[in-house]
Amino acid sequence: MTQLKFLDQPPRFLFFTGKGGVGKTSLACATAITLADAGQRVLLVSTDPASNVGQVFGMTIGNKIAAITAVPRLAALEIDPQAAAQVYRDHIVNPVRGVLPDTVVKGIEEQLSGACTTEIAAFDEFTALLVDSALTADYDHIIFDTAPTGHTIRLLQLPGAWSDFLAEGKGDASCLGPLAGLEKQRAQYKAAVDALADSQRTRLILVARAQQATLREVARTHEELAAIGLTKQFLVINGLFPQAETAQDPLATAIFQHEQNALAAIPEVLSQLPCDHIALKPFNLVGLTALRKLLVDDLPVDGENKSNHPTIPFPSLSKLTDEIAKDGCGLIMLMGKGGVGKTTLAAAIAVNLAHRGLPVHLTTSDPAAHLSETLSGAMDNLLVDRIDPHIETERYRQRVLETKGAHLDAHGRALLEEDLRSPCTEEIAVFQAFSRIIREAGKKFVVMDTAPTGHTLLLLDATGAYHREVIKQMDPSIVHYSTPMMQLQNPKQTKIMLVTLAETTPVLEAANLQADLRRAGIEPWAWIINNSVAATTVRSPLLCQRASNELADIKTVSTTHAKRYAVVPLLQEEPVGIEKLLELFQSN
Repeated sequence: MTQLKFLDQPPRFLFFTGKGGVGKTSLACATAITLADAGQRVLLVSTDPASNVGQVFGMTIGNKIAAITAVPRLAALEIDPQAAAQVYRDHIVNPVRGVLPDTVVKGIEEQLSGACTTEIAAFDEFTALLVDSALTADYDHIIFDTAPTGHTIRLLQLPGAWSDFLAEGKGDASCLGPLAGLEKQRAQYKAAVDALADSQRTRLILVARAQQATLREVARTHEELAAIGLTKQFLVINGLFPQAETAQDPLATAIFQHEQNALAAIPEVLSQLPCDHIALKPFNLVGLTALRKLLVDDLPVDGENKSNHPTIPFPSLSKLTDEIAKDGCGLIMLMGKGGVGKTTLAAAIAVNLAHRGLPVHLTTSDPAAHLSETLSGAMDNLLVDRIDPHIETERYRQRVLETKGAHLDAHGRALLEEDLRSPCTEEIAVFQAFSRIIREAGKKFVVMDTAPTGHTLLLLDATGAYHREVIKQMDPSIVHYSTPMMQLQNPKQTKIMLVTLAETTPVLEAANLQADLRRAGIEPWAWIINNSVAATTVRSPLLCQRASNELADIKTVSTTHAKRYAVVPLLQEEPVGIEKLLELFQSN
């Protein structure tokens, strides 16, 4: 095994972070196994609301520390936001139950039912692992498989933000629901901030693919995290295509060349970091055997697949878009794990609909999305923007001050302004922006590139909470009404498209998302399997083996999960720009 720089004298805390789909979970799991095999006691923690650590090890883990029985000295924990929220609610409500009137207790419970409580509760568990306690005393190393970039930044910035919030006494006058327990955690948050900023205790591993957009994003992450004190950073370029695979294979040659070009133009701030390269593997990184091979170079490729892989006809994206266009308007939401290509596919569908002369609004709720870079131009009938949490929060603040604050005295207005500076305000503002978009879809097409799965679920949770509140307060005499949730549940108004790669983990995660949506009364309309090697013609032995591996996952999607689906082939040229996006339909 090559000596990897990020594994040299590892400290107590290791964080793996980066854009969705770059292989953070696989690398975190492989690192945990490597350290445990070397005799270290290791706790592997996922802070991703849509964690798949359990899937990788082929076992159920959950929100209690569980031993990985196949690996001595290794244990794992998946912080479950919903379970954490229930514990948090019980912690606040149980002491007053039977002491305060039932109506007051019920009011507190209602205040604690939103998405903000869920995030606070998950964060509470996260910081508990960073401080010295009986919970972590048995472990030499604690490895965090973090959520995708935007969520990670938010998670890591909150200790400072909340400490300031509490230090200024703003928690006393506002947010008596979700924030009621924060004052008690002040010492824990201070200790968590100290641990994150201590380079002797904490190492951050930035994981990226050799793609220009991914490298630019990880460069931003590097600078933002360094600015809040996480200075001990390493870079891992994961899944590099081997040059030896390029002989007489145009697709393999194109992939290799794109990656080399991206590495040659790597942002300067990243070029100064200690860096490791991990080669692309021909197999899915699921199960102990595969994970133990991840950090090993020069693995042999299965000889049975060293032949020209035949092109297999699959249902096309063009056919799905034809069906969408017939409706004339509606909300089209693309959902799925990070890194599966939602942004590109959302842009392609929007461009295709606009090209037909239909009015289209293309937007995103993903803080890490790169819609403008993907489009690289403008066209008639197409409006492009994004839900910017900062802009939406400021817009919401101004509106509340101009309405609720208009008739308050100076003291009341000061209290209201304090309320609007609480961490919960952003959640409300983003939800209101989402609601506006849903209403707009009654007159035109709105194509929405959503944030990675965990964020999307939190957004839908807020939508569901709003729906329940409206129903509860509704005048029984009103017969006709509509909430954003009801519009999401109506297949004539909303089409959910689940995007995945033809790999086991992304398919499982999309299936889990589908189950979550169905529990909310929302039925996904179609699946898109993106960047499929099986839908191309290749000669590279490594690509042939990956194409062969894809067939089982495509069959699972088509026979078990999807009512309708399309397969989009892996292309030699990345579909950037309006012309390339339109060509995507010609090739499919």
